[in-house]
Amino acid sequence: MIQHHGTLVLGAGQLGMAMLRNLAPRVATGQLSVLLRASTVASNDPAKQRDLAELRALGIGIVEGDLAQQSCEALAATFRHHDTVVSCTGFVGGPGVQRKIARAALDSGIKRFVPWQFGVDYDLIGRGSPQDLFDEQLDVRDMLRAQRDTEWIIVSTGMFTSFLFEPAFGVVDLAANSVNALGSLDNAVTLTTAEDIGALTAEVLCAQPRIANQVVHVAGDTVTYREVADAVDGLLGGKVTRREWSVPELMRLLESEPDDAMRKYRAVFAKGRGVAWDKARTFNAERGIAVCTVEQWLCLHKDEMRSLRR
Repeated sequence: MIQHHGTLVLGAGQLGMAMLRNLAPRVATGQLSVLLRASTVASNDPAKQRDLAELRALGIGIVEGDLAQQSCEALAATFRHHDTVVSCTGFVGGPGVQRKIARAALDSGIKRFVPWQFGVDYDLIGRGSPQDLFDEQLDVRDMLRAQRDTEWIIVSTGMFTSFLFEPAFGVVDLAANSVNALGSLDNAVTLTTAEDIGALTAEVLCAQPRIANQVVHVAGDTVTYREVADAVDGLLGGKVTRREWSVPELMRLLESEPDDAMRKYRAVFAKGRGVAWDKARTFNAERGIAVCTVEQWLCLHKDEMRSLRR
């Protein structure tokens, strides 16, 4: 049980909802809240209404705010009422928003902060990568490491499992019956589902002895693109065409469309640095926590996968 005056989760998208579902049983009644835009709370969209009904049923308080529009000072004033802030907002707010959230968290004097760093190992990737948003993630790490008042935890998860199979990403292209390996078929990528990220982050927050001021690596699976192609073959039968998209080729494509987010991500993952780690040496493996592998994810989504195949 988390003992403090309250946890605030920023956002209730795919990861935010998973985080809230996993924190709700562990946090004392009335001590868990979520920050949502006023437009979300007032929305008539059936999916948003369902989520809001679920949040209320779980006893989760709703705090209105806008991470992109509000000033750092206004956000700090909101955060100040809580002990722990967990950011589940992603990059949707645009450049500068992650730095602003971190600054507000530190200025607010909260005890603990979990920033939106649910992804690759930015320290290993370093500055100046093809995905310019990653430099801001390093700025946030520098801010956290330069102070001692607020404890922080970074949870490195690799790529969200669903993103690897996103048609727009182009790696698993079922319409063309192909798997396009980023860099090489033997390049590896670490994958974790949003549900597992929510569950594992809740475990990290509750861990004894207390985890503080460190990067925690988790993984649902670490697989090569060749293994991904084999898993798709195993699920759907037949054989997908295996292609390799080289780093020079992906960098050329990025130069022709420098603002294309998918091209930025493909180039970063093709370089193969900081995007995969040994599953055996993760927080979940060390604690014997069951997680969803690529093959299990494919089994759960096989009807969806089959419908993408033409």
